[in-house]
Amino acid sequence: MKKPTIKGVLAAVSSFLLFFLTVGFIVSCCMMLFMTILADTMDITFTSDNIAAAAKITFWNVILITFLFKFADYIRRKIMVERPTKIITAATEKIMSGDFSVRIPPMQGSGVEGFHQIAMAINKMAEELSGVETLRADFIANVSHEMKTPLAVMQNYGTLLQAPDLSEEKRIEYAKGVTDGSRRMADMMTNILKLNRLENQQIYPQASEFDLGEQLCECLLQYESVWEKANIEIETDIAEDVKVKADAELLGHVWNNLFSNAFKFTPSGGTVKVLLTATDHHAIVKVSDTGCGMTPEVGAHIFEKFYQGDTSHSVQGNGLGLALVKRVIDIMQGEIGVESTVGVGTTFTVKIRRS
Repeated sequence: MKKPTIKGVLAAVSSFLLFFLTVGFIVSCCMMLFMTILADTMDITFTSDNIAAAAKITFWNVILITFLFKFADYIRRKIMVERPTKIITAATEKIMSGDFSVRIPPMQGSGVEGFHQIAMAINKMAEELSGVETLRADFIANVSHEMKTPLAVMQNYGTLLQAPDLSEEKRIEYAKGVTDGSRRMADMMTNILKLNRLENQQIYPQASEFDLGEQLCECLLQYESVWEKANIEIETDIAEDVKVKADAELLGHVWNNLFSNAFKFTPSGGTVKVLLTATDHHAIVKVSDTGCGMTPEVGAHIFEKFYQGDTSHSVQGNGLGLALVKRVIDIMQGEIGVESTVGVGTTFTVKIRRS
């Protein structure tokens, strides 16, 4: 129980005096009015003794009524103000300490409607914070896991490179392993930073008009050595003179990620197709492959950060590419969808506004 302070005592005395003066004024006015009516209607003469006795009775009545009013107000404040305030304060203190599972029960009754609205708002805030905390914890766990793999590879190859009798062929192989591991970590950090800046709106699209077909061809040609080495056939059907007004650099990230995935999952002898069509208001790009495909369950999660449906190819990526693609398309107010069949292949469809 809290020890009363001077400030608290003064506040209580001030409150009592305010009640006393208010009640005293009202009761005195009523008594004066009553006595005036009696004197006028019943021709009663009041002596000084009568008035003094009435004044004493009125004074003690004022004291009694003041105590009753003050007690009633005290009970009202305890039930309708202090109790919900304590409940809300206790809940917010738990939230401040990191416990986002706390929920305030509904407050029902006359006079506590405002507290009920505050409680529901705090519950909603706690629910949102709980989701953010879960995402943060998952993000940290995923980043830690993704960094652990290339670091372990680099550490192992670094240890092997210290062998004194290492052949030149093995030295080059192990050095390449270290380089690949460091490159994978660098790519992951770059994608994390890009995705974070996009999600926090720190990157603002710089729209300019350009030929989408030319951009698709330029991005596709960057993978020429990849498809030649893997013996993958390329089929294109790109409409001419399809102009779009968008951020060319951000859109380039979209095509590079989609092409990279298509070549990564397409086996030797397979086919990757790129299709560009246009309507009056939209440009539609389809990137298809004849790879392993994926189940509907996997397809429902592929745009989530760090999600990798095919773990056999996890060493070639970090599960951030498609999350980055989705965020870019959302910023440009476009649409992206995926159709896939296990053992047949996958098709990504991107729809972009032309202006």
